Amino acid sequence: MKYLSLLLASFLFFACQKNQDKKTEEQQVETVSQNENQKDELLLAIAKAHGLEQWQDIKNLEFTFNIDREGKHFKRAWTWSPQTGDVQLAIDGEKTKFNLDDITDSLAETHQKFVNDKYWLLFPFQLVWDDGFTHETKKNIEAPISGKKMTQVRVQYNKADGYTPGDMYIIYVDSMHQIQEWGYYPGGQKEPATETTWEDYTTQKGIKIAQMHQNKDASFKLYFTDLKIN
Repeated sequence: MKYLSLLLASFLFFACQKNQDKKTEEQQVETVSQNENQKDELLLAIAKAHGLEQWQDIKNLEFTFNIDREGKHFKRAWTWSPQTGDVQLAIDGEKTKFNLDDITDSLAETHQKFVNDKYWLLFPFQLVWDDGFTHETKKNIEAPISGKKMTQVRVQYNKADGYTPGDMYIIYVDSMHQIQEWGYYPGGQKEPATETTWEDYTTQKGIKIAQMHQNKDASFKLYFTDLKIN
């Protein structure tokens, strides 16, 4: 309000501009709403391409989560019964058992590890299972590792839920809705903490799992072994 002499002359302009902005905003909201419906169909298609419709029949899942980086190897083995929620973690012969419906403070760290490893294993399903995120889709985007043109889906989690709120994932899917690459952006930061492939797919009981994830120069590898789905 410092320039009172300009206030009267500019009032009409700003009032008109405000009304125009409001109309534009309404149009954008409508467009986003329409796009969201389309994107929901895409997310469901991605999940189904990896076996979502068979998930209800799965009684037991066993897998070992492995990381090779800087000459070091790390692993932890999981047994999970999705229908009962029973989970067992084994690291160096030490076992921890818990149920997903009863996570106490003492089990929070173990549960966080389970959530992390499950995301790497079953992220296509998380696109349907999870709430609390927004997503944006772009077609014919060059994937960061292969350089191939794919559909890009940017998944941005909110800043309120989960162990690592605000995380963002950018996935790259092929024409069959199968994930081929992704990037992980902790807290929604601008640069990815890691970008890896989704490769060496295997199918058990209709569930399609990418067993290998590695970065462009293969200096980081995250992979699954001892996979059994029943």
